[in-house]
Amino acid sequence: MGKVVLVTGVARPLAGRFVRRIQRDPEVDRVVAVDAVPPEHHLGGADYVQADIRQPTIARVLAETGADTVVHMDVTATALGSGSRTTVKETNVIGTMQLLGACQKSPSVQRLVVKSSTNVYGSAPRDPAVFSETTPPKSLPSGGFAKDTVEVEGYVRGFARRRPDVAVCVLRFANILGPSADSPLASYFALPVLPTVFGYDPRLQFVHEDDVIQVLRLASHEPARGTLNSGTFNIAGDGVLLLSQCSRRLGRPTVPLLLPAVTWAGSLVRTLGMTDFSPEQIRLLTHGRVVDTTQMRETLGFRPKYTSAETFADFARGHGPGLLPPEALAGAVDRLAAALPEPGVTHYSPSHPPTHSAN
Repeated sequence: MGKVVLVTGVARPLAGRFVRRIQRDPEVDRVVAVDAVPPEHHLGGADYVQADIRQPTIARVLAETGADTVVHMDVTATALGSGSRTTVKETNVIGTMQLLGACQKSPSVQRLVVKSSTNVYGSAPRDPAVFSETTPPKSLPSGGFAKDTVEVEGYVRGFARRRPDVAVCVLRFANILGPSADSPLASYFALPVLPTVFGYDPRLQFVHEDDVIQVLRLASHEPARGTLNSGTFNIAGDGVLLLSQCSRRLGRPTVPLLLPAVTWAGSLVRTLGMTDFSPEQIRLLTHGRVVDTTQMRETLGFRPKYTSAETFADFARGHGPGLLPPEALAGAVDRLAAALPEPGVTHYSPSHPPTHSAN
């Protein structure tokens, strides 16, 4: 008998891709795809079960299928269809609690993989230059998806203590991008003009959808010799991009705003339904976030195919040209930079506010 893999959140394109891919692995005998909403995409030969993980029925699904591997992908920042932020939070937090309760009671479960996010670190002005998996955040996220991920990981740690016989792998993904990416940051980059925080140019990391699928597969199987597929791992492509570099590569102009104006702009675009411009999103676009991926490479044994820059380039190709050709936008930005005061009068770092010289 091969592995029986249960995957949550399969109505979303990324989870649907994972379902189609994992069932082709020779070690996998059956894939059980679970979501409260029927997916619009095909799931290959997987068995779809319509079930809401927020409800106790997920325990019956787990018991009836005898799944030995659970891949929890129903932790997300965006609503599906006409869903609300409340529904998203309930699915993230209450759904995770119900799923973990079901896993705890199931004697067949041997491996749990959880899709988490580097949002757990937050974004603050005094953050370290690079977060490792053991670096505590300077200030815990106060709301939104970032707070959800903190709560989700807390419940997962509790489960790991209660079921030490289960291999638990938490994957903290950086900003996921690609041709079909569905995230607040992808929606932000799709805006015709990008509102930014005046005086800041945050550092950002990205991970490609293809690499997300591959590392989830790796974590779902028994570890190769010399690797360990349990624990918590930062997952990101090599390198970083500044927000200004992202706007140039998209060919989209930026509108630098003072922080109160950015908050107002966020409320406006949320009202228009254009994107989730939450306070956490604003903090990310102010202070940025960079994580260390040493454990991903040395312990998990995974090396992403795409760098952060290559991931963003693939995303940009899938979203068409911006208002300005990248070359013209770069030239305009360079001319603007040349017209600014000489260095030493005003300067800023990628993650700290502008400071002024004493002259």
